[in-house]
Amino acid sequence: MPDSLSQAFADLTPDHILDAIEATGIHCDGRFLALNSYENRVYQIGIEEGKPLVAKFYRPHRWSDEAIIEEHQFTLDLAAQEIPVIAPIINKQGETLLKHGHHSFALYPCRGGRSPELDNPEHLEQLGRFIGRIHALGATNQFQHRTTLNIGTMAVKPRTFLLENNFIPDHLLEAYSSVSQDLIEQIEQRFEQAGNINYIRLHGDCHPSNILWTDDGPHIVDFDDARTGPAIQDLWMFLSGDRSYTTERLADLLEGYSQFYDFNPAELQLVEALRTLRIIHYSFWIASRWDDPAFPRAFPWFNSTRYWEDHVLSLREQAALLNEPPLVWG
Repeated sequence: MPDSLSQAFADLTPDHILDAIEATGIHCDGRFLALNSYENRVYQIGIEEGKPLVAKFYRPHRWSDEAIIEEHQFTLDLAAQEIPVIAPIINKQGETLLKHGHHSFALYPCRGGRSPELDNPEHLEQLGRFIGRIHALGATNQFQHRTTLNIGTMAVKPRTFLLENNFIPDHLLEAYSSVSQDLIEQIEQRFEQAGNINYIRLHGDCHPSNILWTDDGPHIVDFDDARTGPAIQDLWMFLSGDRSYTTERLADLLEGYSQFYDFNPAELQLVEALRTLRIIHYSFWIASRWDDPAFPRAFPWFNSTRYWEDHVLSLREQAALLNEPPLVWG
C-alpha cells in the first residue's frame, strides 16, 4: 500500500477503475467522467443497459474500514426512513465497502440536481425538515468509529501543523500565531457560554454544494465527513450575509427543522465559532495534502503570500464577529 500522499492514487488509472467495478459483476460501457473531488477520487461510470453509477475510491489511511461502514449504515438507515440521502449500493454479499487491490471503494446511484435557492423560504424550510429528520435519527444512537467535532482537531492541531511546516511566509508568522491563538480562546469561550450541548450523529459537512435540488426536492449527498457534534454544525453553513438577512434565513430553516427535532437556541452561540474552526481547518487540510499532486493543481494560489495575507485578514474578521452577540431565534 502506498505510504505517501503522492502515491495514494498513482495507480488509479481508468483501466484499474473499470476493472474494479467489473470485478463486482457490473458491466461498464466505457464512459468515464471524473467528478469534482479531491479528498477521495470520485467518478461517474457508464453502465451497459442501465443508468450510470458513481464510484468513490477512498483516500488510504483516512478512515478505518469500520468508520466507513458506519457511515454507510447511517445513510442506509436514513434512506430506509425515506429521507432523501444517497446511500451506497449493497452487493449480493450484503457489502457496501468493496476492495480492489489496495483500494477501497463504494458504488452509488447517480443523481443530478442544482444548488438550493437560499433566498427561497420554501427551499430553506424543506431543507430544514430533512435535516431535522436526519438529526432525529442521528440522536437515537452513537458513532463508535467516527470522530467527534472538537477544537483540538479543528484548530489546535491545524495551527501547530501550519506553524511548523513552512507554509506561512516568515513576515506573517507572528501575526498568524497571535490571531489564531486568540481565536482558539474565543472559540473556547463560546462553547463555554453555550453550556451543556447535546452531541449527535451528523452529516458533518452540510453545505449548499452537498445539496442537489430537483423538482421533487433535495437530495443530500456526501456523508464522508459524518461525525458526532452539535446540531448547529449541519445548519450554520446555510447562513451568511448581514445580521438581518441571516436572522430571516435562520427562521425559515428552523421553521422546518423544529417540526422533526427540537433545536436548542443556546447552540446559536456556536455559529461563528464553528465558522472560524472551518476557516482554520481548511488551510490545514490543503497544506496537509500538498504532496498529493491533485492539490497544487487544484489550489495553485494556496502556497502564495497573497493567500496567507488574505487568510490572516479573514481570521481577524472572525475575531471581530466572535465578539458580537449571537443570532436570536424566535
